[in-house]
Amino acid sequence: LWMALMAGSQCWQTIPTKLSLAQFEQFVLPHLSTGRRGPAPTLGLHRIFNYILQLLYMGCQWKALPIERNADGRPEIHYTRIYRALRRWQADGCIDAIFAGSVRKLHQDGLLELTVIHGDGTTTAAKKGGDNLGYSGHKHLKGDKVVAFCDRRCNVIAPFVSAPGNRNESPLLREALPRL
Repeated sequence: LWMALMAGSQCWQTIPTKLSLAQFEQFVLPHLSTGRRGPAPTLGLHRIFNYILQLLYMGCQWKALPIERNADGRPEIHYTRIYRALRRWQADGCIDAIFAGSVRKLHQDGLLELTVIHGDGTTTAAKKGGDNLGYSGHKHLKGDKVVAFCDRRCNVIAPFVSAPGNRNESPLLREALPRL
């Protein structure tokens, strides 16, 4: 997503933590699902998505997310509402659609270099619990393994494939290649 946003800019290496309203409406909003019942949210989807970007960039716990205060000095939204929005968008396939849309935009703008495709695996440590975990004796940690495909310019072009940390990347490539 950020590669599509920063296309033509010298600062393409930076990861955005805030999208402008125009960027949000162009790249993200067409792919988001909205609730059909209940009252309208008090905070716009643009602000909620920016909070999610900030959390992903910071890597902090949900309750440690710095949320701005309203005129009364209270947080403008509770962190659990942001968490629920992200989980709903993940379950509805919105996050995958945003990813696919950003890769499509890179392709349309001629910014993908597909002469060489890199497939790389990495093991990520888990602090407490979680799904898809395994102990890697080589790395001496419990976590999960992720394989990503990138083009020559390091744009991620295929979704991640994850497995327990005690598995080898080679079998993961058979799963990931059709998704490429």
